[in-house]
Amino acid sequence: MSAINVGVIGASGYTGLELLKILIHHPKFNLSYVANTEGGTTLASLHPSLAKVCDLEVKKADVEECVAACSLVFLALPHQSAMAYVKPLIAKGIKVVDLSADYRLPQDIYEKFYCPHTDVQNLAQAVYGLPELFREELRSASLVANPGCFPTSAILGVLPFMNKRVKNTPIIVDAKTGVSGAGKKLSESTHFVNVNDNLFAYNPLMHRHAPEIAQKLGVDFEEVHFVPHLCPITRGMLSSIYIQVEGDFDAHGLLEAYYKDAKHVRVSKNPVDMKNVAGTNFCDIYVKQSKASLEKGNILFISSAIDNLMRGASSAAVVNANLMMGLDEDLGIPNIAYVP
Repeated sequence: MSAINVGVIGASGYTGLELLKILIHHPKFNLSYVANTEGGTTLASLHPSLAKVCDLEVKKADVEECVAACSLVFLALPHQSAMAYVKPLIAKGIKVVDLSADYRLPQDIYEKFYCPHTDVQNLAQAVYGLPELFREELRSASLVANPGCFPTSAILGVLPFMNKRVKNTPIIVDAKTGVSGAGKKLSESTHFVNVNDNLFAYNPLMHRHAPEIAQKLGVDFEEVHFVPHLCPITRGMLSSIYIQVEGDFDAHGLLEAYYKDAKHVRVSKNPVDMKNVAGTNFCDIYVKQSKASLEKGNILFISSAIDNLMRGASSAAVVNANLMMGLDEDLGIPNIAYVP
């Protein structure tokens, strides 16, 4: 099989850099087009860490140039900006993996939490890029909506236990993430002086990833109680999840059985941490049962860890692209963590 030409639009940010690092050494993808909103530079100038590794020209994003150079393109752009590129790219027959939120949700939910949608036709055709839920659909997809980082961590943790959960009871997700998840743009909340030696919740119970979690789990928004926290670390995500379940079952055994064929989920017998998944596409999951009174039912504690820039964005996007192009899903995907 000959090399497949791929491109990245939105190469300036952290997720763009992680995409480039994977694609440069991918055995089947040839990085043939790199762009951002300004252009006029090179990869080594944009990301000095790539000096003497890859010095491709970084162009000003142009749909026609991208179409001429690529069979598939990754969009590492903010929401609303991405859909402006998706529409003409799909019309030209180019496959797209969109890392923004623009195609993750139905129109009514998206517009409630983001902005008016300008590409409703393609929105209806997009496949949500979580292989553990939609692997077969991804194989024939032309447009993939890469999941959010928090939803990836939460959904993978809760999914195996949805049939055991007591209906209409809360799904409580207490999540911690590194500052890289906020992107490169400077803000008061991510200023070093504010983040260093600090820990705080933001957008509690109303974060726009909450409806994504609820929608993919098939529950009402009111049933998901999601509180994200910003930690003074660069990368990583740890979700502590609490749900009420019924019946007598082996939670760890159920978790192992559910993910026995999943290449990028690891079930742990011990509480998981961020360091062991840093730089990889793995999601590590741990579960513990708590026997409560008969009136209250049993409480499950589920802990899931991912790298927010990798499984939460860039490596997950390449897994989806692999599936779209008929390749093994783990081809070229980093699997050795940044430890220590």
